[in-house]
Amino acid sequence: MTYSFSFDDVRHRPVAVIGAGTLGRRIALMFAGRGGEVRIHDPNAEQACAAVDYVASTLPELLARRGSGEAGRAVVGADLGATLADVWLVVEAVPERLDIKIPLWGEIDAAAPADAIFTTNSSSYASRLMSENVRDKSRLCNLHFYMPPTANAADVMSDGETARDVIDTLLAVLPEFDVHPFEARRESTGFIFNRVWAAIKRESLAVVAEGVARPEDVDGMFRLNWHMPVGPFQMMDSVGLDVVLDIEDHYAAENPHLPEGPRRVLHEYVDAGKLGVKTGEGFYRYPSSPEA
Repeated sequence: MTYSFSFDDVRHRPVAVIGAGTLGRRIALMFAGRGGEVRIHDPNAEQACAAVDYVASTLPELLARRGSGEAGRAVVGADLGATLADVWLVVEAVPERLDIKIPLWGEIDAAAPADAIFTTNSSSYASRLMSENVRDKSRLCNLHFYMPPTANAADVMSDGETARDVIDTLLAVLPEFDVHPFEARRESTGFIFNRVWAAIKRESLAVVAEGVARPEDVDGMFRLNWHMPVGPFQMMDSVGLDVVLDIEDHYAAENPHLPEGPRRVLHEYVDAGKLGVKTGEGFYRYPSSPEA
């Protein structure tokens, strides 16, 4: 089986995004910007509909700002079989739990076309850790997005058995969707940029945990000193503090010597239901939004 495609080979085939959360809907938005169809599947039908609405409402502005592309459409995939019919690419963007991802990939493997490329948006798990139910592991890899459409880099990383043509297809085709991939050339927890970001994030949480500063102090200094539009705590609120905590727990499982203070701060917010933008409050308060 070959997984070597050009953009012309796949431009009329759908993309499937499994998971309609904060990142899933943003990933779908990017793939809807070249005239094709994106199918969004989520066990929560209301969430899937909200993701489709988000794409429809955000896409015109995205294309106008980019100055290129063509409006496609996002649709709800009511069941996995219908979602996966004739897709060339599957992007899994479900919560960071292997007990969810491993059986889901078995279901995807049973229903997807034989030539579809499989990718996981996991922020912290190597794709090999969820591949046990995938028969052809050469078509699976990590494809980790950041926060599109404003942060459009993506990490691509092999599962250890990924076919070279899978990696090369993603490197060549994704820029057509204004997604810009960078290959991690060996397995790395956190890939490339997230390894650097994890250290910044953890130390930012540590100075708050120790009472040295408030979140707004840290963010203010990032904005002034590095001319960044937002600081680490605003970024964590955008991602979702539950997601940030899941990632930190995974890092801590690999490295038990990491300090507990950062995770303790996150637990205080997550346990109180303050997950960031999507719940209207995290380190900051937010007005209601289409993603809430």
